Amino acid sequence: MFREMLKKKQLLSKEDTIQIMMEGSNGILSCFGDDEYPYGVPINYVYFDDKIYFHSAKVGHKVDSIHKHPKVSFSVVGEDTIVSAEYTSYFRSAIAFGKARIVEGEEHKKGFRALVEKYSGDQPEESKQYEMDNCDGAFIMAIDIDYMTGKAASELLESKSESL
Repeated sequence: MFREMLKKKQLLSKEDTIQIMMEGSNGILSCFGDDEYPYGVPINYVYFDDKIYFHSAKVGHKVDSIHKHPKVSFSVVGEDTIVSAEYTSYFRSAIAFGKARIVEGEEHKKGFRALVEKYSGDQPEESKQYEMDNCDGAFIMAIDIDYMTGKAASELLESKSESL
């Protein structure tokens, strides 16, 4: 169903892939957009409970696309250092495939709390609670992950194995 990576030696472990997802500050959500054009949009997100959570306005291109076609992909670049002498970059990235949906009830609270903690964890608890209590204008959405993989520049993998 999902394609195997061509350069298998660049495949990251599940743990390293999850680490990229957890540490990233933003990613690209790719949907099936209007008139059969792909639609990729940068979003803030949190990887929590083996899902990807994000917030969204209740109307717009992203929500319309997900309602029509819930299958999405989501990619995060965890590292990308240009190495001009080698005409390349040393990168680490992750991509997830799954189905996006609006969350409600207790899952909505947990997903929203995880987003607040990730992006405002240093704020006073009463400030975070205010945000939690007053966010009626946005959806909290989840991507239920069907498949996830990570990839790194072979040079990064070689340096990691040398340090062991």
